[in-house]
Amino acid sequence: MAEDTETAPRHVAIIMDGNGRWAERRGMSRIEGHREGLEAVREVVRAAGDLGIEVLTLYAFSLENWNRPQAEVAELMRLLEHYLEIELPEVIRNDIEVRAIGRLDRLPPSVRRRVDEAISKSRGGRAMKLVFALSYGGRAEIVDAARKLLRDAERGLVDPEAIDEKTFGAYLYDPELPDPDLLIRTGAESRVSNFLLWQIAYTELFTTDVMWPDFRAEHLRLALRDYRARERRFGLTSAQVRGGGATS
Repeated sequence: MAEDTETAPRHVAIIMDGNGRWAERRGMSRIEGHREGLEAVREVVRAAGDLGIEVLTLYAFSLENWNRPQAEVAELMRLLEHYLEIELPEVIRNDIEVRAIGRLDRLPPSVRRRVDEAISKSRGGRAMKLVFALSYGGRAEIVDAARKLLRDAERGLVDPEAIDEKTFGAYLYDPELPDPDLLIRTGAESRVSNFLLWQIAYTELFTTDVMWPDFRAEHLRLALRDYRARERRFGLTSAQVRGGGATS
């Protein structure tokens, strides 16, 4: 049963930060922090469905993360593969569709197969779209979109003079997804970290000191309550928003 669905943001994106610091503060390895973070992913995915969120995008692995120690990268890949294997049956039962954005060709073959399997087996799920940003960078997405657009322009498929934001947006990794209404960042940091740079132009931001392994359904609900209290103006004045649109 969904709760507060009428006022829920349509698309919530989350920068899941703080796994390593959470572990280090407890005298544990960073890997243990990532393992604990999986439980937060499980609970937040379930809660998002209950709260009526249509799209949940999780920043699971950035392009910059490839520069981390090899052992940590290998464990992150193993955890991703494990999560998809264990959770896919529940995801399918809950009518959730899995998607992935990023430079997926850089993923290890076994991980890529698991991602492709999750996408294929969950295709058509109507309750919620669960999007994993993997080997992802916001600038890289814009560059990749520009390359595809230029190739189409060279072939005469696109008129350069007719290119606008809508045209460019159609070349992003998954143009069917709506822009995020709310971006949550855990871990006591206040930066967007190269995440969805094109899409978050008018996204509401919510930051919390809670480290990702401690993030639970109640923290998601708190972020949504904060979101509902805001006035989204999209460049208009408050009077225009209250009046239903622009005035002359």
